[in-house]
Amino acid sequence: MTDNKLRILALHGYTQSDVIFSAKLGALRKGFKKEIDFTFIKAPHEVPSTNGNGYGWWFNTEDHYYKATVPSDLCVGFTDSVNLIKKVFLEQGPFDGILGFSQGAAFVSILCAMKKKQLLEIEFNFVIIISGFKSLSVPHSIYYDEEIDTPSLHIYGKNDQVIPTEMAEQISRSFTNKEELYHEGGHYIPGRKDIYRNFIMKMLVNKNSIMKIL
Repeated sequence: MTDNKLRILALHGYTQSDVIFSAKLGALRKGFKKEIDFTFIKAPHEVPSTNGNGYGWWFNTEDHYYKATVPSDLCVGFTDSVNLIKKVFLEQGPFDGILGFSQGAAFVSILCAMKKKQLLEIEFNFVIIISGFKSLSVPHSIYYDEEIDTPSLHIYGKNDQVIPTEMAEQISRSFTNKEELYHEGGHYIPGRKDIYRNFIMKMLVNKNSIMKIL
């Protein structure tokens, strides 16, 4: 690993895992192998219906299921996931940025808010939010009461049948220092390098400029 690469922590979607997500980001890892080192971690909660192959960051029912479009008073297991992030940053950091997909992307936006509110003592400089959304769990509402200035790239599909476009656009509006791109597809991670290139190269220049000053 070279010091001038971006170190990015990758958070998978609901019912996925670190291994599954690494495979799904294969094109991105290959396309930016000179610019990015990815670290993949697994959410702490097994999703019951996946026979040990799928995990989630939190649930919105007591029996450990989750649906992004359903409002709930619950966010079961959320604190465990926050504690995992703290542990990973402490033991495997530092990280320049965080990338998240679907529920992982919703989690990333909450981590940004927690960082801004000084509720989370971790440092990162940017985020990439793919098919993200605003959590409809009531306890999370406190994280959406102010704008977030963390540099961000928001990517979503216009034909996403899992996370409606308006939900992706809603969370994007919470960010003030952002780039926003959409594709014509559905609920997946687009592999085309050009979608990410401008943002990634800008973050790389920023990192190298800071390193020169230090």
